[in-house]
Amino acid sequence: MGLFEFVKSAGEAILNQKNPNSGDVENHIKDGLGGAVKDIAVDLIGNMIKLKGNVDSNDLLEKAILLAGNIKGVEKVDTSGLNVAGAPVGGQQQMGTKPGGGASGPGESTFYTIVKGDTLSGIAKKFYGDGNKYHQIFEANRGIIKNADLIYPGQTIRIPKV
Repeated sequence: MGLFEFVKSAGEAILNQKNPNSGDVENHIKDGLGGAVKDIAVDLIGNMIKLKGNVDSNDLLEKAILLAGNIKGVEKVDTSGLNVAGAPVGGQQQMGTKPGGGASGPGESTFYTIVKGDTLSGIAKKFYGDGNKYHQIFEANRGIIKNADLIYPGQTIRIPKV
């Protein structure tokens, strides 16, 4: 089972806290992926989101996880009900990121939780040794990061391997 932990107090406030709705999360994920995923369903169980359905690639899987986890009030994302290109997402270890630290994502990326003072160029320098490669991080997180200058502490992003 893939269980991913996030900073509960950080993220986009898309859930109505008095009446949280799985449909809002599902629409948020589909919109964030630009319509690339149609066969995905969401169960909202307290502060955990359980993703079910099918995605075509690990890239889309990682983005779906981050779109779900970067919602204010969400602490965990369970991917045990997801399949990538027809194969179950299995064998993953429980994963959480400490702010400012990296942890393996389900694919080829590293998940990183932003801390106060971080910039994409600073993160690129940390991971790639070259701050000018920040655009690779931005492109890998399209839909998760809407503006390269508007990242926030507690937000978890993916750092692709180069």
